[in-house]
Amino acid sequence: MDAKNAQGPATVMCTYRVQAGKEEAFKALLSRHWPTLNKLGLVTADKPQFFRGLDESNKPYFVEIFAWKDSEAPNTAHMNPEVMSVWEPMGALVEERNGRQKMEFPHVEPLNIPLGS
Repeated sequence: MDAKNAQGPATVMCTYRVQAGKEEAFKALLSRHWPTLNKLGLVTADKPQFFRGLDESNKPYFVEIFAWKDSEAPNTAHMNPEVMSVWEPMGALVEERNGRQKMEFPHVEPLNIPLGS
């Protein structure tokens, strides 16, 4: 199944390459991200997961994992002023780095892999 063309929930793994010194401002926006999407009915009820790391240049990046309610929800979000009031300032706090985009949004699907003993 192609996760982007799924009729049901579409899980996305967002990577944000946050500018040094902008982490607190970014976290404040990130704390509003999922609640805004949820209020508008664009995501599933599953709470998002957040991660922070340092890349090979020792600069911060954040990862957010959540599930859109369906494959059309991201398109709807792009047309909503309330969502854009979060996304636009987020865009000002990230940077292209090491040949990678400021933000990446691959859609992924869960795998059920039995654990060996």
